[in-house]
Amino acid sequence: MQPPPDEARRDAAEDAQWSRPECQVWTGTLLLGTCLLYCARVSMPVCAAAMSQDFGWNKKEAGVVLSSFFWGYCLTQVVGGHLGDRIGGEKVILLSASAWGFITAATPLLSHLGSAHLAFMTFSRILTGLLQGVYFPALTSLLSQKVQERERAFTYSTVGAGSQFGTLVTGAVGSLLLDWYGWPSVFYFSGGLTLLWVCYVYRCLLGEKDLILALGVLAQGLPVSRHTKVPWRLLFRKPSVWAAITSQLSAACSFFILLSWLPTFFKETFPSSKGWVFNVVPWLVAIPASLFSGLLSDRLINQGYRTVTVRKFMQVMGLGLSSVFALCLGHTSSFCKSVVFASASIGLQTFNHSGISVNIQDLAPSCAGFLFGVANTAGALAGVVGVCLGGYLIETTGSWTSVFNLVAAISSLGLCTFLVFGKAQRVDLSPAHEDL
Repeated sequence: MQPPPDEARRDAAEDAQWSRPECQVWTGTLLLGTCLLYCARVSMPVCAAAMSQDFGWNKKEAGVVLSSFFWGYCLTQVVGGHLGDRIGGEKVILLSASAWGFITAATPLLSHLGSAHLAFMTFSRILTGLLQGVYFPALTSLLSQKVQERERAFTYSTVGAGSQFGTLVTGAVGSLLLDWYGWPSVFYFSGGLTLLWVCYVYRCLLGEKDLILALGVLAQGLPVSRHTKVPWRLLFRKPSVWAAITSQLSAACSFFILLSWLPTFFKETFPSSKGWVFNVVPWLVAIPASLFSGLLSDRLINQGYRTVTVRKFMQVMGLGLSSVFALCLGHTSSFCKSVVFASASIGLQTFNHSGISVNIQDLAPSCAGFLFGVANTAGALAGVVGVCLGGYLIETTGSWTSVFNLVAAISSLGLCTFLVFGKAQRVDLSPAHEDL
């Protein structure tokens, strides 16, 4: 007697998962890939002041260049996740990394093509955003298919810590290169390292046949198999799916607001303080916090706690407690306390990696990339709106407390929704499955 189709698909998926040595190699490789993703992403912000001086940009023009990255970034989230589900997330990541690495390394050359520096730099940032937008949805798809459930939280948290590593690397090394060799060297550095990483992955972890197959599928525009169709109606009828999207939206929006406005808050509130302290310390705290959250989550599940309980606990930390520390920022006049509160808030937000980010893989491992793409698109758009709203509140109220109240309100909305409607049972298959 043949097993039901859904059970056969589940057995095939388990057979395709990485062994422990493979998982360790890929985790380290993807950690480095995420680090390089952020190295390329923050190269422009690091060089913006020097480029503005060279090209005569005012603040408005520099803002157009800096914000143009997100114009492209919002557009390819869903596409990247769906492609990851269809052809394999590792192939999508490799193809996109080769393109964004080349564009980043070629950015100084683009500036010499003509006198329209603003147009060329804006175009390169939009293109970089388009290419990098596929990364995290494809990564989610890859880990949902290749990593065992009891190890997903730590794996995702470890790989996600690369974002903090990349920000620190470019902030430290990029600043030195900027002073010693000028702004073009920063782009050569981050773009060149990305291309070296692509060569390593291609030669050591993927074969030529894999990429040829992936390119063939992309060229034809056809699904790999009949099972790759996304169950739209099945997914979006589930309250747990909307809870996951709302929670991801809240987490991303809160993060973007703090990321964008914390440096200005410290500079205006404590003008005599050292910039490297508040620009570096929170990210140094976030790295071990991210790793700890993954270890804690997987350990709790392995000890017998229900998966949904662990996911909700992580969100209480990542959205609830982090917003409490954000609120504290608006009610202290001490620089040291402000650094502690900011570090705690940023650090606790990494618990979202072990909560909502992994919960999306719990809900729909067969199309996790697509679902994460939908949620991350909503988060990116909400983040842009939230950052603008934060600036409006500062301008109209003259108080930073309003910004931190906004962060707390958005976080509370996502947390309450997830606590009430969040689940950890699969919703991408026809039969009902027992809640985990």
